[in-house]
Amino acid sequence: MKADTQIEAAVKATLGRLTDAYARRDAAQLRAAFAPDPDVVMYGTGADEKRTGLDEIQAQAERDWAQSDAVGMNFAWLSISAAGSVSWVATDAAFEITAGGQSFKLEARGTFVLEKRENDWLIVHAHFSFPAGGQEEGESFPEP
Repeated sequence: MKADTQIEAAVKATLGRLTDAYARRDAAQLRAAFAPDPDVVMYGTGADEKRTGLDEIQAQAERDWAQSDAVGMNFAWLSISAAGSVSWVATDAAFEITAGGQSFKLEARGTFVLEKRENDWLIVHAHFSFPAGGQEEGESFPEP
């Protein structure tokens, strides 16, 4: 069910804290956007980027930061739904990266599951992916 305006604003605020912390390379604030549960999960875009728990999620962010001069994450289109204390989000995203003297933008997709804990909506699951290369518009599968 579509989230009401109050839940939508609160979920957007959590995602805003996440993107701000990521761009500022603020590990403490990045961790604060996620639930402190041992089974909180984040999938990244790389084959080895399956992270469970806050320490692994922080380590992934620190790896990203170590391999870049600047990195940011922006969300364009957002679909935010909710039922009770759970919200789920789908978004078109972009990573804006400066590394090795070059700046580039990677279009991505993201999904999130958040849970309301006391007064905060915290991420319990995050997943980022890139649209399949070699797959033409209107085609269901990429070229083999």
